[in-house]
Amino acid sequence: MSNFRTVLPIEKASIDINYQSSILCIGSCFTENIGDLLIENKFPTLLNPFGILYNPISIKNSLEIILSKKAYKADDLFLHRDLWRSFDHHGVFAHPDKQKALATINKQLKAARTFLSQTKRLILTFGTANVFVKKSTGNIVANCHKLPNSEFEKRRLSVSEISNELVPILQQLKTQNPALEIIFTVSPVRHIKDGLLENQRSKATLLLAIENITKRLSYTHYFPAYELVLDDLRDYRFFGKDMIHPNEIAINYIWNYFQQTYFSSATMTIFKQVQKIVQASQHRPLHIETDAHQQFVKKQLEKISTFTKQYPFIKLTTAQERFQAQLK
Repeated sequence: MSNFRTVLPIEKASIDINYQSSILCIGSCFTENIGDLLIENKFPTLLNPFGILYNPISIKNSLEIILSKKAYKADDLFLHRDLWRSFDHHGVFAHPDKQKALATINKQLKAARTFLSQTKRLILTFGTANVFVKKSTGNIVANCHKLPNSEFEKRRLSVSEISNELVPILQQLKTQNPALEIIFTVSPVRHIKDGLLENQRSKATLLLAIENITKRLSYTHYFPAYELVLDDLRDYRFFGKDMIHPNEIAINYIWNYFQQTYFSSATMTIFKQVQKIVQASQHRPLHIETDAHQQFVKKQLEKISTFTKQYPFIKLTTAQERFQAQLK
């Protein structure tokens, strides 16, 4: 027996991702992994303007709010454990000062509206089909913010409920932006607090719902992040110490698969150049005053200057500033 694992074959996608396609990423913490790598490598990307969102309905709600003219007001927030919070947002938006919390929320919302109008690629990552419904309002919340369980009813979304809720908003997005293409993923992060069986049923619901959506809408696509971890890698050594989140090796494996799926040869050429410059800028020398390091810095600044003249739509400002700060 020569094969000890099942390898998921790479299929080149019918759409691409490049440095001139704005990318909006919304969803679970796995979205953060891919989004952070896109940002690090200077793709024009906006990541989770509502913070991490786990369930499809909260993701749908965030898109509707971005498309609307809504601005959050004081009445939209509530105080819990000395922090002002929103049921539409992740806890990273919570703040002890109500006005500062509102200002941050609305600033991100405004940025998302501007960005969405020019977005060409929308990546949506579903984490779980299980939702919490606030009993007092009947609304599905994005985050419970550790309020008492008695205030919520927990249930699992159905396949038809997910697809029927998502399709209209996706159609609206496509109508307003005909160039938009939408990529779905299911997060390989395991929600084992729900129980192993319930986690599997939840993930299966998400997969079937996405299949339903992609059959109905030709501009929607599926990227197999879930299958890469659970069926291809399929080993606990590719998870972190919590045995829940994929580790760096797994994330890099998925990232490489993502590149080969969506990057053209032209994009890969640019990507490799960007990667070298970014990695060089992250190096922390012990003695920046040495002649050797000063020559290295000047050479990198020349590379950046040449690169930005050739590709003015790619911003290497951070790398440039890091090198300039080391000049003596």
